[in-house]
Amino acid sequence: LFSEYNHIAAQILMTKNTVVDDVNRTNAYNTFMELLNLGAIPIVNENDTVSTYEILVGEDDVLIGDNDTLSAIVATLTGADLLILLSDIDGLYTDDPRKNPNAKFISRVDKLDDTYMHMGKASTGSSVGTGGMNTKMNAAKIATSNGADMIIANSSDMRILHRIMDGRDIGTIFKANKDEDFNMIDFINHINS
Repeated sequence: LFSEYNHIAAQILMTKNTVVDDVNRTNAYNTFMELLNLGAIPIVNENDTVSTYEILVGEDDVLIGDNDTLSAIVATLTGADLLILLSDIDGLYTDDPRKNPNAKFISRVDKLDDTYMHMGKASTGSSVGTGGMNTKMNAAKIATSNGADMIIANSSDMRILHRIMDGRDIGTIFKANKDEDFNMIDFINHINS
């Protein structure tokens, strides 16, 4: 499909050791940078062929297991400026808009605090996803704490990425707030404990 648009794609498969091992993490970073220098678009997934469990991190093998968190890890690993999560919802609301007609849309989050984090729900209202807003909020914490902005937007618009890159006010933007004391592995262990 990428070749129809004159783009080259390259698959990167990640495992637990890619995240927690310093040498493997450095090698993964170098691989990402070289692929980008070559003009290839990295497509990232868990390496299911060598791992019968979802991506695990930490001493207690805490489960990550969702694409939202994996994308935030990749954004952190590569030093990305922006992470875009596409969903079946327009962005962050004060409550689930499918269940609460009074839920208010939030277009911008300048500082991700506990109030916003609690707006994430552990369940999903999506027929196509498994993460729900909870995993997106955790991804936002990882991305923004490591210096990347993050946007949640609705994927039903085929040109959504073009509109975002044109600077349109679409979705919810979470502004970067780099925290030198933030430890991604510790955070993931905490959210899964």
